[in-house]
Amino acid sequence: MGRSSLFPVLNKGDIHMENMVIPLYKNRGLTSHDCVNRIRRLYGVKKAGHTGTLDPEVEGVLPVCTGRATKIADYMSDADKQYEAEITLGYATTTEDADGAKTESRLVTTVPSAKQLMDTLQTFEGKQKQIPPMYSAVKVNGKKLYEYAREGETVDRPARDIDVHELQYLEDTLTAGPETVSFSVRVTCSKGTFIRTLAVDIGRTLGFPAHMSDLKRTRSGPVDAGDCYTFEKLEAKKANGTLHETGWSIETALRHLPCVEVTDETADKIRNGGLLPKEKGAAESSPFLFLHENRALAVYQIHPKKPELIKPKTMLQLTAQQSDSGNS
Repeated sequence: MGRSSLFPVLNKGDIHMENMVIPLYKNRGLTSHDCVNRIRRLYGVKKAGHTGTLDPEVEGVLPVCTGRATKIADYMSDADKQYEAEITLGYATTTEDADGAKTESRLVTTVPSAKQLMDTLQTFEGKQKQIPPMYSAVKVNGKKLYEYAREGETVDRPARDIDVHELQYLEDTLTAGPETVSFSVRVTCSKGTFIRTLAVDIGRTLGFPAHMSDLKRTRSGPVDAGDCYTFEKLEAKKANGTLHETGWSIETALRHLPCVEVTDETADKIRNGGLLPKEKGAAESSPFLFLHENRALAVYQIHPKKPELIKPKTMLQLTAQQSDSGNS
């Protein structure tokens, strides 16, 4: 199934405050958990969840799902991300970012040219293996890596598949200090890519110990920084009675998935969780979204045991009977 043009236009008047995606721009100093709790209080909802952790020292796009929209959080967190990062050549740190203790240093006496940087960055584009840093939440043998690191222990970490779609040098960001050199890059990549590890590897290729000295996330799936609201802007919206205008519908938030508009008859089968022949969807795309009258019905995937069929992965719309039962 090719990507459809059936991306529903956001109809803010139809969105319930408890079933939407908030395009939040997280400021530095807040944990992702802090943000979820503030969204709960601000919107008066019980259920909320973010779509991909951002460290406290990192700012940027952090979509938060509320109510029934929490069902789609994984589809948003699995989507590609975009970051702007500053890389500093001259010394490495324990955590691979600016917060760690220095582990290795080398005076940068020759400043790389912009062309040298661009040529080096190009070699890091594409599918590759990456070993996660010791100071990370990746689990090995049921224990988080940063727990091993805090105990002074280093363990073998399995390499993970990542895809760096684009890695660009940001012009006029090359800055030379007394002992270090810094420059900024824009990275578009798959879920699970550690930008700080990428920074260290880039520095090593240039011949210097390095670390990531700054980071912000500029896009998460379909949500761009320009779409987002800070908490200050959300508070202002609440004060003037327009907070409901800030949310995205489930349909809009899933616009990055391939989608299919179905007939009334097929829509009834989907609402009841029925299996469908593969030709009803897309053999080459999994997962994908079914729509009826531009409203999200369900996310389906190819049946793992019956490849000629597709099955529901996440139900997004109830039948009238199910809805009545849930309200009784």
